[in-house]
Amino acid sequence: MHPTPPAATGLARFNALPHSRAVATLLTCCGCLRWAERIAAHRPYPDAESLLAAADEAGYDLTATEQIRALTQEPPAPLPPARPGPGALAAHTALRAAHAAYERRFRYAFVICLDGHRDDEMLDQTLHAIRTRLAHEPDEERPVAADALRRLARARLAQLAAFCRQ
Repeated sequence: MHPTPPAATGLARFNALPHSRAVATLLTCCGCLRWAERIAAHRPYPDAESLLAAADEAGYDLTATEQIRALTQEPPAPLPPARPGPGALAAHTALRAAHAAYERRFRYAFVICLDGHRDDEMLDQTLHAIRTRLAHEPDEERPVAADALRRLARARLAQLAAFCRQ
């Protein structure tokens, strides 16, 4: 008999959660109740790819109001790790100021998904993204932020499928 891989175990645990607990767990991935309810209602998922596909579909179906509500539930994006060397303090100071400006302008935290970027690229990627997005009009930024939130939720769900604890 072969041991069950950890991802299958995590997904099996998620599939077995009571509905209310599954919804609460999903809300830690994305702060939209309808999104969480929809994903929880379609359990059990046969594999992580099916869960992620359901999350993508549910994410694309969010209304503008639901996107904004979910974005306001998000904590601010963490500051990327500081790189040693000249300019590191200035870059982090600029990033904190840009985060504050973003929140004032759009009334929700700046969200970004940096999957696929090396640690040494994260600060530059974040600074570039936030500066670019600060130039957007609110109606232009909301779908960009919602897409970043969908990507974050997807990454969080992948972790959930791999490591869910009951």
